[in-house]
Amino acid sequence: MDSLRQRNDTAMTGFILLGLTNDPVLQIILFTIILCIYLVTICGNLSTIILIRISSQLHHPMYFFLSHLAIADVGYSSSVTPNMLVNFLVETNTISYPGCAIQLGSAVFFGSTECILLAAMAYDRFTAICSPLLYSTKMSTQVCVQLLTVAYIGGFFDASSFTICFYFLLFCGPNQVNHFFCDFAPLVELSCSDISIPAVVPSFTAGSIIVVTAVVITVSYVYILITILRMHSTEGRHKAFSTCTSHLTAVTLFYGTITFIYVMPKSSYSSDQNKVVSVFYMVVIPMLNPLIYSLRNNEIKGALKRKLARKIFS
Repeated sequence: MDSLRQRNDTAMTGFILLGLTNDPVLQIILFTIILCIYLVTICGNLSTIILIRISSQLHHPMYFFLSHLAIADVGYSSSVTPNMLVNFLVETNTISYPGCAIQLGSAVFFGSTECILLAAMAYDRFTAICSPLLYSTKMSTQVCVQLLTVAYIGGFFDASSFTICFYFLLFCGPNQVNHFFCDFAPLVELSCSDISIPAVVPSFTAGSIIVVTAVVITVSYVYILITILRMHSTEGRHKAFSTCTSHLTAVTLFYGTITFIYVMPKSSYSSDQNKVVSVFYMVVIPMLNPLIYSLRNNEIKGALKRKLARKIFS
């Protein structure tokens, strides 16, 4: 009965997020930098979505998935960045119990959806390069919608496992979360209940999505590399490889940081390093993705130039 009352108190008062730093000067500097990054993230991704929607030249499966990747980036960054910006300006960084659950669930949902979308984009590139004659059949509108549905259902399933397990945790001691958002690992450390099941289930669901998508991406690019090496034309090799560089760069950045956070032994890095890497993959990468695709993709640059030219000369 006492533990239930203590949990109810926690549910009302919520948690205290310790954030990135306690230095007032550094907080202002970080606020300015992260605000600029967030504005670029929103503008860049929304511009990508609008450009793909209004440009008939970009109505292909690759850009269909890219537009939804941009949506996932906006949601992923927005799940933590606005709250983090507010917390830089207030003395006590508090978040309610339901707010913590919503933040955790939304971050997991968009992060998992992004993993599956990156795998779908890898499969799209594999089909385009390795089976060009069957591309229109294998990547029909129906197939694209099915892959997109899998991405969102997978994200929802993963987010649900985290959120449900969060509500099974009991908190009866300190409520200070050593992070800038409600990440699951520091919340588990605060729990005073049995964490054997609540800690294992989310790790299994998230780990399954990461492993399966990483395997799909790896296998796809192995076959892509083999196909490119078999091409006799140097120009053909260059053209085939150039269509993959943007996606491969985005995959390397995203999975590289995820590997650091979730695969490396916990004893090999500190919680401060964990927070810095989390800022990179939750705040910086969503800003970089539209820049990577726009700067390294000739079709997007061409569509943008055409739209700008029409606006200027109309």
